[in-house]
Amino acid sequence: MHTITRRSLLAAGSAAALLSAPWVRAQAGPLRLKCGVVTPDTHPATIRLREAAEKVAKETNGAVEVAVFPNGQLGSDTDMLSQLRSGALEMFAQSSSNLATLVPRASLINIAFAWSGYDKVWPAVDGELGAFIRSEITKAGLVPFERMWDNGFRQTTTSVRPITSPADFEGLKLRVPNSALFTSAFRALGAAPVALNFSEAYSALQTKVVDGQENPLAIITSFKLVEVQKYLSFTNHIWDGFWLMSGNRTWSRLPEDAKAVLTRHFNQAGLDQRQDIASQGVAMREALGKAGFAINDAPAAPFQEKLRKAGFYTEWKGKYGAEAWGHLEKFAGAVS
Repeated sequence: MHTITRRSLLAAGSAAALLSAPWVRAQAGPLRLKCGVVTPDTHPATIRLREAAEKVAKETNGAVEVAVFPNGQLGSDTDMLSQLRSGALEMFAQSSSNLATLVPRASLINIAFAWSGYDKVWPAVDGELGAFIRSEITKAGLVPFERMWDNGFRQTTTSVRPITSPADFEGLKLRVPNSALFTSAFRALGAAPVALNFSEAYSALQTKVVDGQENPLAIITSFKLVEVQKYLSFTNHIWDGFWLMSGNRTWSRLPEDAKAVLTRHFNQAGLDQRQDIASQGVAMREALGKAGFAINDAPAAPFQEKLRKAGFYTEWKGKYGAEAWGHLEKFAGAVS
């Protein structure tokens, strides 16, 4: 695969028939796009990205090719975000929590214990809240697709004890994403958060550099964390999702017909992936228990109260601003 250059884009653009019905292969060759993601081959996000790529290739008769590189093959989240902005990578699916290093308000949806369920999440991200965050992403020179992908409600695993109440977080060395919001939340809960790229997480857990980590079930399953962790606590503390994005340098130069077919198939793939995560939840929990995890549920109310008393919600409401916080509470309900 080669990165799209100005010359190849101009050549593709000059062949108007390339991107109009019926679809035909231009003499200049197909448009070749790379899409990076950190999820492994077996993750629903990777599977649906590849499915969408196949549909794009079929509809365009091979005129547009999207090669999906999973499992961080093109680098860490930080690496791929940099590549996306420079134009070296054409598409990238990144979680809100990691995107917040560039777009701080992207993490608005990650406020701890804000969401009681998907019945509130999807109307928010498909509506006013999602539109607000996409406008923030656009300001950073990125082009987010409209439909957000599901990264799931995050649960906590540890090697030392189950999490049943806020007291169980006290002093716990917990791997978290490189996100100020995550670090702030777990520090307020009494833990000792350690920010690491996920590519380093398994090793850190295996060598006991950290006691635990927190992630959605699909990640816990795909990366076989049961091999290095003992307890799985359903804390449902944060919901996170993926934004599939392109960069302005790439997107602005693509023919309009190419944009249309990419948008249609990848947005639909995002909706399909949401259903995958929803349908797999119960089965994943059962499978993780059979694999060796000791599983428990942790009610949200005591954790919320701990965060309120610690000033967590007040602090982040101030950082995001009243307008942004208003978009959140319109859908999630009163948080602070």
